[in-house]
Amino acid sequence: MAAIPTPLEGCFIIEPNVIPDERGYFMESYNEKRFEQETGLKVHFVQDNQSFSTRGVLRGLHYQTGEHAQAKLVRVLQGEVLDVAVDIRPGSPTYGEHVAVMLTAENKRQLFVPRGFAHGFLVVSETATFFYKCDNFYNKESEGGIRYNDPTIGIDWGMDASEFIISAKDTVLPNFENARPVW
Repeated sequence: MAAIPTPLEGCFIIEPNVIPDERGYFMESYNEKRFEQETGLKVHFVQDNQSFSTRGVLRGLHYQTGEHAQAKLVRVLQGEVLDVAVDIRPGSPTYGEHVAVMLTAENKRQLFVPRGFAHGFLVVSETATFFYKCDNFYNKESEGGIRYNDPTIGIDWGMDASEFIISAKDTVLPNFENARPVW
């Protein structure tokens, strides 16, 4: 496993060591000790989540606030998604900036999204199974979100917005300026 830093402090692309052979492949998808060695971060995951979506489904941008803030390690088990992390940590030198990474079943990459970031993804394949680990339990009262098309953030989703399938809840999220503070 190798951790590749992104321009956003604490946010890493995780490149697995895939060992192929005539039967298929083997890879260690997560090792807490190795993760800490590669990133310098001590993270203990407590919850796994999985979703299945069709092409054009856009989920996000979501986060948890205060003591319920979550770090996530995300990956795609089947299909392809454009995965986006937005730094919403007040005082961060990259506050309001984002990183977008193509995560696919084929490239097996993962994205580590630290606490203090909003997260979302867009399914670009016909279907996708998305899996992620969280270092804190979900708390409904601590939900936060930012509109996917906020011009301040300026995410290029790489697909025409007329193709997006967005939940009613996500269509009414506030813009970046009016979003609930993460801390």
